[in-house]
Amino acid sequence: MDRVWSRGEPATVREVVEDLQEERAPAYTTVMTVMDILHRKGWLQRERDGRAYRYEATASREEHAARLMREALSEGQDTEAVLMHFMQDGTPEEARSLQSVLRKLAKRSQQ
Repeated sequence: MDRVWSRGEPATVREVVEDLQEERAPAYTTVMTVMDILHRKGWLQRERDGRAYRYEATASREEHAARLMREALSEGQDTEAVLMHFMQDGTPEEARSLQSVLRKLAKRSQQ
């Protein structure tokens, strides 16, 4: 997913393999299988481009992270306790970001 997000545009399996070869030499079929699985899970959408497919993320990296956070939050029975534990390990910058988001959401709900 990182390679697809980093490209910022739809990519073929071949293009992703070429990107990955800078760090390691993955097999084309391995990358194709992973991208197909991500497509079936709904993380990637694809469109035919000749004999290949061009894959594109169905959500931004930030949207994906938010979904993961939502899933993790729903695992606990006490949402406030989960958030408390989460923020205990947070940095002051993360706390400020959270406060900023809460203020923006509060303003939006008042409109």
